[in-house]
Amino acid sequence: MKSATAQKSLSKACTLKLAALALGSSLLLAGCAGNPPTAQMAVTQSAVNEAVSSGGNQFAPIETKSAQDKWTQAQTALSNEKYEEAKQLAEQAEWDARLATRKTQAAKADAALKDAQNSIQQIREEGQINLQLQQNLQKKVQQ
Repeated sequence: MKSATAQKSLSKACTLKLAALALGSSLLLAGCAGNPPTAQMAVTQSAVNEAVSSGGNQFAPIETKSAQDKWTQAQTALSNEKYEEAKQLAEQAEWDARLATRKTQAAKADAALKDAQNSIQQIREEGQINLQLQQNLQKKVQQ
């Protein structure tokens, strides 16, 4: 009888230890499940701000909007302590923002090139006009 009671208490003790171990492990894993991706969030915020301030809304509106939307989703995920989701969304937002910035830079460079080409064309036209005026003046002097 003593052995049956001893086995039951030993069995209960083992069950309690296993339950405590499982609970402790799950708490430990939950605590270590992830840290807030603060560095990624800071990098992303900077990239999105740069995309907007450089003219992304004008020159790369789709990419800029996508970056802003994903950034907002990342912030929401972060506030809901969904750190892995927040990190992934922040990374996607960062790359969308960087793409918007590069497209904006390319569009501005293209506009500057066209402006320079127009200036060169104007100078050539002015040069042609001046040349024609000189030729006309020389003809009048010779007459």
